[in-house]
Amino acid sequence: MRKLKNSELDRLSVEEYKEVAKTPVTVVLDNIRSCNNIGSVFRTSDALLIEKVILCGITATPPNKEIHKTALDAEKSVPWEYFEETEAAVASLKAGGYRVYAVEQVENSIMLPAFIPEKGQKLALVFGNEVKGVQQSVVNLCDGAIEIPQYGTKHSFNISVSAGIVLWDLVYKLRS
Repeated sequence: MRKLKNSELDRLSVEEYKEVAKTPVTVVLDNIRSCNNIGSVFRTSDALLIEKVILCGITATPPNKEIHKTALDAEKSVPWEYFEETEAAVASLKAGGYRVYAVEQVENSIMLPAFIPEKGQKLALVFGNEVKGVQQSVVNLCDGAIEIPQYGTKHSFNISVSAGIVLWDLVYKLRS
């Protein structure tokens, strides 16, 4: 077997990416501290044709060289928006017909393998701060919560890892 060259991967240009139909999923970042995590979420969102990333609170915004280190220009292809308050972002999404889910460990959460996205339903997923998670005031506004099953001693995944797991799973389910 031979490793493929980038030129053989048949990827979209930024212009083509902006024109192609997107997965009806929006990512909301609730007070993310690390620009590396933000950049990773942009890169994952680009790879999965996520429609938008919403940056909230202390979450840094492009252009930012630290975001760029991990985004590798995905911050230029994936549309993004900024809200000072995550609660306002959630309210705006809900007014726009989105079902909003926190990715968080809460009472009555839905384990990711059991979560079946409804085809045609616009979804928004809120990922929280590296230490505190999704704010309780934001969880209170969500339609539900999705939890990633974990089996070891740690209580959480890194936010960029969580985004990768959840987004890939939902896109796979929506495209199947």
